[in-house]
Amino acid sequence: MRIDIVFDSVCPWCYVGKRRFDRALSLRPKLKPEIQYRSFLLNPDLPAGGVDRHEFLERKFGSSQQYDRVVEGLILTGKSEGINFALDKINKTPNSANSHRLVRLAETIGAQGKAMDAVFAAYFEQGLDIGDPEILISLAEGIGIERQIAMTHMLGESDLTSVFNENARMHRLGVTGVPCYIFNGDKAISGAQEPEVIVRMLDMVSTQEAEQPVIQSSG
Repeated sequence: MRIDIVFDSVCPWCYVGKRRFDRALSLRPKLKPEIQYRSFLLNPDLPAGGVDRHEFLERKFGSSQQYDRVVEGLILTGKSEGINFALDKINKTPNSANSHRLVRLAETIGAQGKAMDAVFAAYFEQGLDIGDPEILISLAEGIGIERQIAMTHMLGESDLTSVFNENARMHRLGVTGVPCYIFNGDKAISGAQEPEVIVRMLDMVSTQEAEQPVIQSSG
């Protein structure tokens, strides 16, 4: 089974979704899917250095009251998943392309999931600027990537075009929001679904795979 997880590192519901997806997999320990994290940019037009958080929220929500209502529910949901959202620590809304580059680099050592956890925690719980290459280099070291490799990757533009190309491809596939989970390329569910919903999808896809006829070669 192949599962493509479409995400953006500045999406708090993607953090919630990651926790719930991990819990769902733990309920099916015999299942060993091939998981690939796919880049999606919610704010592709942000400058490379990011923008002031307050100004960004004013443009997006229009009023602090509307934002406060959204945040209240998010924080409560986060606590139920062991996430301590500290959004008041965030001073800048970053361009997320660099953090996607780190997740792609982590794939080379089989640590995409760890990279996701590190990036989410750094941004949403510590308020760190995950658009800053130096911060991302430090996070890379924390998940086992050699510092020199991380520096070469993050201080240049390695994989940047790939991030933008993948974002465009996800849009062409019809992904309009994240998180989105695509199973074997043809079945998808979106949103930070509860583990039970994800488990049902895992079971359905597993059953369909088991029922597929085996084509034997005549060789």
